[in-house]
Amino acid sequence: MKLFSIFGNPVTHSRSPLMHNSVFKALNYDACYTRTELQDGTQLRKTFFALGLSGANVTVPHKEEAYKACDEIRGFAKKVGVVNTLINENGKLIGYNTDADGFIYAIEEFKNIKKVLLFGAGGTAKALATRFIQEGMDVTVVNRTQERLLYFQELGCDTYNWDTFTLSHYDLVVNSTSAGLKDSYLPAPKEIVATVLDNSSYVADAIYGKVTPFLQLAKEKNIIYKDGADMLLGQGVLANELFVKGRLKKDDIKYHMQKSFAL
Repeated sequence: MKLFSIFGNPVTHSRSPLMHNSVFKALNYDACYTRTELQDGTQLRKTFFALGLSGANVTVPHKEEAYKACDEIRGFAKKVGVVNTLINENGKLIGYNTDADGFIYAIEEFKNIKKVLLFGAGGTAKALATRFIQEGMDVTVVNRTQERLLYFQELGCDTYNWDTFTLSHYDLVVNSTSAGLKDSYLPAPKEIVATVLDNSSYVADAIYGKVTPFLQLAKEKNIIYKDGADMLLGQGVLANELFVKGRLKKDDIKYHMQKSFAL
C-alpha cells in the first residue's frame, strides 16, 4: 500500500485525507492518505522519507520550504519557487505546484476578471499572482510589510504595504493569507479591507470550510464571494493525477473527489 500525507501547521482541519481516500477507495487504488502536522518546515524532507511516503501535499506555512527540500522542480513550480505537491520518484523528491491552476478553475464562474487584488505575500500569493499575470490580469498585492514584496514588484505587480496603500477598483479581491483560519483576524486592517471590498465585484478566500471574517465582511456588503473549496478541489484533482501516475482517469478522480465534499 502506498502512503500519502499532507504537511502543514495547522493541519487537523484539512479535508485532503477525505478527498484522496475517497478516490482511492472508490477506484480500488491501494493507497492511504493521512495528515502530518509539521512545526518546522526545514524538517519536511527528513520527515517525508522517514514516513516512507510516495507523495504529499503541502499547505501553509511550508510551501516555500517544500521548494527548497526538492531534488527537482517541474512545471509551474519552477517559475514561482513554491511547491504544494511532492512525489517520491525513485528516492528523489520531485516538486510541483497545482495551487494556481486549481484557483483558475475555482474562479471560472467569475466573468471579466481583469484587475485583481491579493492580500498577502506568501507562497500561495506568489503562485496566484504569477498565474494571474500569465492570464493577462493586472495584479495588486497588499502585505503588512514591504520586505516580502520584491518578488511581486519584479513580476510587474503594483505593491503596497498597509501604510502606503492607494485605492483602486478591483474585479476580484483574494485573501491568500491564513488570517481567519484559526483566529478572527482580517488579512489587513479593517478600514483597508472594508474600503477595498466597497470597490470590488467578487471576493475569494483561499481558506475553505468556514466563513472567515474576510468573507463575512463581503457577505455583509452583499458581494458575491466564495471560499477555497473549489480551489481545493481543483488542485486536489491535479495532485491526485500525479500521485497515481496516470493510472486513474482524471474525470473519475474529479467525480469521486467532488462527492467527498458532501461527506
